[in-house]
Amino acid sequence: MASSARIDAWVWSVRLMKTRSQAATACKAGHVKLNGAAVKPSQPVTVGDRVRVWVDHREHDVEVVEVISKRVGAAIARTCYIDHSPPPPPKEILASIPRRDRGAGRPTKRERRELDKLRGRS
Repeated sequence: MASSARIDAWVWSVRLMKTRSQAATACKAGHVKLNGAAVKPSQPVTVGDRVRVWVDHREHDVEVVEVISKRVGAAIARTCYIDHSPPPPPKEILASIPRRDRGAGRPTKRERRELDKLRGRS
């Protein structure tokens, strides 16, 4: 066990991101925050730090319990952090969001006006 590791390597090794290059890209884009501040991929992470990661339209808020730099199995990875993430929204809310049929094309001008009215942008 190391005392510190790069943030991109740690996020990848605890399986919050699929690849290390995705983790580095997310850091550069500002989707990874360490103790509330956006960081570069080389920023060191230590035990007790809070890491927030935006992945797949969902935010993961984790507290570092163990620092690792090599990818491990999912069961071991879950022991390396404490998850403080908010629960995902209920399926009823997700189902109530209006969606266009796939392949239906762009909304018409009338549909855009209706969407703007619904969102309160009129």
